[in-house]
Amino acid sequence: MQTNKPFLSARQLARCAMIAAVYTVLCLSFAPLAFGPVQLRFAEALVLLPVFGPEYILAGTLGCFLSNLLGSTLPDVVFGTLATLLACLGTYALRGRRVRGLALPAALPPILANALIVGPELAFFFSDSPATLPLILWNGLTVALGEAVACGVLGVALIKLIETSAGLRRVFTE
Repeated sequence: MQTNKPFLSARQLARCAMIAAVYTVLCLSFAPLAFGPVQLRFAEALVLLPVFGPEYILAGTLGCFLSNLLGSTLPDVVFGTLATLLACLGTYALRGRRVRGLALPAALPPILANALIVGPELAFFFSDSPATLPLILWNGLTVALGEAVACGVLGVALIKLIETSAGLRRVFTE
């Protein structure tokens, strides 16, 4: 008799829900920074958690979806969530790569995905002027800069903290 193993264990599912909730609370708590033409989403640091397992792909994507659903508009629900899903998948793909012991390569997918998807989204859906190429590039740059702070600095530091603390490593990986 063959038993089917669930996609996520109860522990992984609980971690997924907790991370999605923390992502949502961070976005909504810092709403003026998390939404709009110049974005700094501190919650995006959590998008690097797929370094520790595939359940965090679901966690980050769900957190972004809920944040955008509660704090933004339909285009952001669609395009922002897509950008985060692609970012999490890319981060997971680069989970084993390190530069001088830091998960810097894992920070690149969120920076690029959000610059390439959310930047144009802002130009097309949230600008008072037509979506010109300079505006699209400017929005992509400002989103990339916010992502570089959230993921390249805070997210990489979070990963390093978890990797160097046995207790945190157990919480995030077991």
